[in-house]
Amino acid sequence: MLKYAMLAGAALVAAPVLAQSTTTSSQTSAPSGAATGQTNPSGAMASPQATPTDAVPMQSAAREQPATGSQVAQVVDTEFPTYDKNGDGKLSAVEFGGWMVALKSKTDPSTKPDAPETKKWVSAAFAQADGDKNKSLTKSEITSFLTQG
Repeated sequence: MLKYAMLAGAALVAAPVLAQSTTTSSQTSAPSGAATGQTNPSGAMASPQATPTDAVPMQSAAREQPATGSQVAQVVDTEFPTYDKNGDGKLSAVEFGGWMVALKSKTDPSTKPDAPETKKWVSAAFAQADGDKNKSLTKSEITSFLTQG
């Protein structure tokens, strides 16, 4: 269950990136003048090909399908430096806990970081992710943990 919550969190973090890529490709394939609202040869106003609501289907599709290993690795590579506060290339239990609470809060806004059940959940996740039991996590350990089925 914990793995699925982590994957869902990773998918939520990755969804805006996927939506942005889709929107960007839609905009680049738009006919000349469509994105700027210029009139087309018939005199009618051209409608933009990509709108902010185009991103919504991509986000819900990302939630329905599990993230691939490469997507999880990309999210870990992007987000890891944010939570590696001391810059040592590893996450301590506290640093990892901050990241996991942030992910869980995205899927469940009622998450309380100081609640006993949240602390227990984070502790169990850290213990499971720490494959070599050295009390710190590398990018590869986190990626492996999040991609486990």
